[in-house]
Amino acid sequence: MMSKEIATFSINGAPYEAIVEPQMLLVDVLRDNLGMTGTKRVCGAGDCGACTVLIDGKPIEACITLAVAVKGKSIETVEGMADNGNLHPLQQAFMDYGGTQCGYCTPGILMTAQAYLEENENPTRREVAEALSGNLCRCTGYVKIIDSVMAAAEEMRSKGAVK
Repeated sequence: MMSKEIATFSINGAPYEAIVEPQMLLVDVLRDNLGMTGTKRVCGAGDCGACTVLIDGKPIEACITLAVAVKGKSIETVEGMADNGNLHPLQQAFMDYGGTQCGYCTPGILMTAQAYLEENENPTRREVAEALSGNLCRCTGYVKIIDSVMAAAEEMRSKGAVK
């Protein structure tokens, strides 16, 4: 029998505890143990990016990350993007510019884009495409996704919302 332990995390700025076993994946702990279903489990191999969350501000694939490996770290999920009911500029831009269709890939793309815009507040379309290259979308063809990220970057710059 595998040994279980209590793991503590900071998720979207709040403390959480979960009982985990050594082989448990972060995506499963988030979805099944903590009810954060915005993080999607799709490929299970770290290839599609739908499960992307931020660990200490860096995008990682939760489907290939052991939960015990991120104990005590700061985790950001798509559920934490909105602020007091106000959508994050990326979320709003995805709605305004049609950056989502079926929506399955959207949480991972939003998290990757959020981390990228923290590093580069004035990206080119090519840079955004490159930054999102690890996030696969089967519906949109990426044009509207890139339009959305570019619009959000402009909005964030105009409001000083980027570091």
